[in-house]
Amino acid sequence: LSVYPNGYLPFLTTDTEDNSAGLGIRGEIAGFTADFNVVYGKNDIDFGVQNTINPSFGAASPTSFQAGGLTYDQLVFGADFSREFEVGLAGPLNVAFGLEARQETYKINQGQYESYARGPITNVAFGSRGFTGFTPSNEVDVDRNNVGVYIDLEGKVTEQLTLSAAVRYEDYSDFGDTTTGKLAARYDFTPEFAIRGAVSTGFRAPALQQQYYTSTSILYIDNVPFETGTYPATSNVAAALGAQPLKAETSDNYALGFVFRRGAFELTVDGYKIDVKDRIVLSETLQGSPTAAPGTNARVIYDLLAPYGATAARFFINGVDTDTVGVDVVARYRIVDEQAGVFDLTAAGNINDIEVKRTPVTTTLPTPTSLFARQARLRFEEGTPKQKLTLQGDWKKEAWGATVRTTFYGDVLSPGTLADGSADNSTGNRGLVDLEARYTFPVGLTASVGADNVFDVYPRQIIPSQNTTSASPFSSFSPFGFSGRFVYGRLAYNW
Repeated sequence: LSVYPNGYLPFLTTDTEDNSAGLGIRGEIAGFTADFNVVYGKNDIDFGVQNTINPSFGAASPTSFQAGGLTYDQLVFGADFSREFEVGLAGPLNVAFGLEARQETYKINQGQYESYARGPITNVAFGSRGFTGFTPSNEVDVDRNNVGVYIDLEGKVTEQLTLSAAVRYEDYSDFGDTTTGKLAARYDFTPEFAIRGAVSTGFRAPALQQQYYTSTSILYIDNVPFETGTYPATSNVAAALGAQPLKAETSDNYALGFVFRRGAFELTVDGYKIDVKDRIVLSETLQGSPTAAPGTNARVIYDLLAPYGATAARFFINGVDTDTVGVDVVARYRIVDEQAGVFDLTAAGNINDIEVKRTPVTTTLPTPTSLFARQARLRFEEGTPKQKLTLQGDWKKEAWGATVRTTFYGDVLSPGTLADGSADNSTGNRGLVDLEARYTFPVGLTASVGADNVFDVYPRQIIPSQNTTSASPFSSFSPFGFSGRFVYGRLAYNW
């Protein structure tokens, strides 16, 4: 009270630094077109908290803290080769193969002592309010490497039929290997109309962040410290609650569509279905209580976690299966006029639906409990627009150019915490307009001015009585953010 007599609102700051560099070389080796490349990227995020306090240090507490940070870097080497062979088909057989080697490193760095520590005052909360710093036990320094190889064959079997097949094998240092593949076909009925389809399998290894991210804070129960927070699935805390080591996500993908071209007009329509198994998600928080009745979930959780000095936990898990179906439609038309210039008109639309088919349940507790509750499920099913339409016109004449774009976003649900849905909010259907004008100088310098969201459109505001954080009147689920109009100027140089 002596530090902030009128109260305070903590302010979280992030200092992000991205660095990347790439080097590539192309040439020909034994008749094969060869491409060698090396890319390095690094991201550092340092967290800070301002206008806050660690109450356990009283008036001696700092009012701003360095809360620690995250570091991720990746080094990728790739080698790709391709060549066409005449094998008696209607067209040449294109053979492509290559390899990719990747090394990743992930680190969590602890915050300053006062951002997480318990000070001399013992009957109050401790740690920086708003965001508790990473503790020494949260620190992580891990790495892994993987190597992938692939081969891709494509050829014209007849004048109308084109077939392709691809296989990829990957081996990871931390959990094993996998093989995925793809088959695709295209049949041209006429020079103007063709159908195409593809079937493939997919694979995504757990990210290092999902495997090792740790963030905890300390609660005192009867003057005994207990941790609560997010733990790796392989930790003792998570294992006590039934967590298993993460495994890879897998998918089956199907696509079917057609292409129509006539003169300056082009239309493509593609339907798709994507079935993902064992998606990696963050579980609900399982909270224990020493005062709960024996045999209840809360008491069992407390008893399971007490040997590890914890009282509540959440962790990344496999176990969510989803089905996605949708249609992509893209139409393009070009107008060339000697006096007015070139106009490229594009309309692109998407309709999709995502359904969660399976959710994980922990059987460690007396009453089986969902680890992926209603709110999390709706984030998957309703958290992105089911409809999106973009209309764009590009104009170019000599050194001048301009773009006008209108994007329509369908409604998005922001699920609330009440089981009956009465606290749910939606962003509403919204349309945004973007404009840009540009001029290219003879030396290769292009100057552009423009505005995104010209008419300053915002999503629907959250009902005040249902805004549990009060941090913003708008939902973070908005597909176009909530920053309003953005005006910019840009210079680009090409050589």
